[in-house]
Amino acid sequence: MLLLNDSAATSRGRKPALSLFLAEPLRGIASHAVFPFTAPIMLGARRGDGHGVLVLPGLLGDDLSTLLMRRILKRLGYDVHGWGLGRNVGPTHKIVEGMPRKLDEIADRTGGTVSVIGWSLGGIFARELARRRPETVRDVITLASPFAMGDGDKSRADSAFQLHARRHVPADPVARAQLREPIDIPSTAIYSKTDGIVDWRACVETAGLDHENIAVRASHLGIGVSPAALWVVADRLAQAESSWEPFRPPARFGMLYPDPV
Repeated sequence: MLLLNDSAATSRGRKPALSLFLAEPLRGIASHAVFPFTAPIMLGARRGDGHGVLVLPGLLGDDLSTLLMRRILKRLGYDVHGWGLGRNVGPTHKIVEGMPRKLDEIADRTGGTVSVIGWSLGGIFARELARRRPETVRDVITLASPFAMGDGDKSRADSAFQLHARRHVPADPVARAQLREPIDIPSTAIYSKTDGIVDWRACVETAGLDHENIAVRASHLGIGVSPAALWVVADRLAQAESSWEPFRPPARFGMLYPDPV
């Protein structure tokens, strides 16, 4: 089962600056507004092999929130699916039980393993789904997902999470403690140092042979339509299942990736 503690993910860091938080709605709207003009960039991204992809929305988001991302990935050649579980209000019985079923449906449909992409809280779910079903998950990509929060820390989304806490499955201390632990399949954590909802340090893990952290210039609410983030997603999905290479940003877009990769 996928279980969380009372802070929606558990932060190695602090809440983002209030100024970043207050700017999030406007920055998110701006990202969506310019998407029709930036989307053509993705036509030059690496194309896929048709394998299945499951996309999980962030807190209070639903499949509509990931629609633009899924359309891009479908055009790049993937069998892409939303989660079909309505609004993400945290680990309710419906969500905890529904995600494995959806994963199996996609695996049966495609005849292979499935890549799982999660935005914010959806990324925490994606990692725990992979931890419990490694034979079915091909790789995990998280976008601004605070899976590395520390006990007692809070994000700017904590109050929204708590509004629905009465509907959540009981927290398992063992499951809660392992959220920060690496998963046994390839993973990519995409984060932004100007995230106004969660501390970026809570969105990264120890890099390894097939685990990597990639910074992009984006807001929390706009990272799912950010051309920089979507380029990373497309590049990571296009890797052969049996191989893993570090991400190398295209030279012409290097300014979109603020940290050395």
